[in-house]
Amino acid sequence: MQRIFNFAAGPAIMPEQALRRAAEEMLNYRGSGMSVMEMSHRSAGYQEIFDHTVSLLRSLMDIPDTYEVLLLQGGATGQFAAAALNLLQHSADYVDSGHFAHGAMTEAAKYGRVRCAASTRETGYSRVPAPGEIDADPNADYLYITTNNTIYGTSLYYVPRVSVPIVADMSSNILSAPCDVRDYGVIFAGAQKNIGPAGLTVVIVRRDLLGRAQEITPNVLNWTVMAEKGSMLNTPPTYAIYMAGLCLEWLRDQGGVAGIYERNRRKAAMLYDYLDGSRLFRGKAEKQSRSLMNVTFSTGDADTDAVFAREAAQAGLVSLKGHRIAGGMRASIYNAMPEEGVCRLVEFMADFEKKHR
Repeated sequence: MQRIFNFAAGPAIMPEQALRRAAEEMLNYRGSGMSVMEMSHRSAGYQEIFDHTVSLLRSLMDIPDTYEVLLLQGGATGQFAAAALNLLQHSADYVDSGHFAHGAMTEAAKYGRVRCAASTRETGYSRVPAPGEIDADPNADYLYITTNNTIYGTSLYYVPRVSVPIVADMSSNILSAPCDVRDYGVIFAGAQKNIGPAGLTVVIVRRDLLGRAQEITPNVLNWTVMAEKGSMLNTPPTYAIYMAGLCLEWLRDQGGVAGIYERNRRKAAMLYDYLDGSRLFRGKAEKQSRSLMNVTFSTGDADTDAVFAREAAQAGLVSLKGHRIAGGMRASIYNAMPEEGVCRLVEFMADFEKKHR
C-alpha cells in the first residue's frame, strides 16, 4: 500500500521506521509475550522503556541534570493551567503571538495576575512581536512565550533577553532546530507533532523552579509531585511513551536535531520559494516570522482554496485545509515529512496554478 503525504498539523505524520517497528512488536514486545499496551507501568520491563525514552530526549536536546524531564498526560493545553499553578505567585508576563498563546494567557488569569507584555493580535497574528516590542517586567514570576504558532504559520526565532525564567510552549517546533535548554526555565510540548502520537506531554523544568506550586494545584498538574513520583503518580500514557522512544531513535539516526534542522530548512525554503514566485498563491505570514514547521498560504478566494484542498487530497496530499480560524491552506512539514512530500506538493501547486491562474 502506498502511503500518502500527510500535512496535518497534529496528530501528524510519524516516521515510517517507528511505525514498522511498532507493528513488528505489537503482539510480542521483545519476547515478553504481550504488547507494550498491556504492560504494567510498574514493571521492570516498562520502566526500561520509560527510562530509554527520557534518556534519548535528554541526549537529543542536551538537557542538563539541573532539569527534570516529565512525561505526562493532558496535552499542552493542560500545561496552560499548570504553568500558572506551579509558578504564578505575584504576576506573570505573556507574549500574545497566536491563538494558543492567547488561550494560555486567558487560562493563567484564572490563577493570578497576568500582564500582556506584547501582542500581535490586532494585526491577525501575521507576525510575532519583535524583541524591542516585549515590555517585560523584571519582577514578574516568569515570561511565557509560544515558540511556534501552528495556526498562523509564525515562529519566534529569538530568546527574549529577560531576567526572569522563560516558560516556552514548544509544541509544534520542539526538536526541529537547535535549542539551548539552559535559556529556559520550563519547556513543554504536546507530542503529536514532532515527538510521537497524541496523548503524551513532555515537560522540561529547571529543578530550582520546583516547590512553588499554589496550594490549590491538583497533584496531576503539580510538577514537584510528578518529579517526586517519576511521572508516575498515576498511570502515564504508556504506549505513547513507547512510540515516542521509537520516534526519538529515528531522529537520532537522522543526525539528531542538527541533522534534521538542515533538512527542515531545505523543505521550508523549497515551499516558500515557490510561494514567493507564485501569481496565484500567497504566503500568509510575514517573511521575518515564517515558520519552518507550518507553512500557511491562500489563493485569496475561499472557493478556489476549497478546490485546491480537495484536489490535493485526491492526489495523495492530505490535510492541507487551513485551520477554521485562519482559513486558506496550511502545510505542516514536521520532522517526519520527507523532502519528497514537499517536492510533490510544490509540483501539484504549480500544476494547479496553470489551470486556475
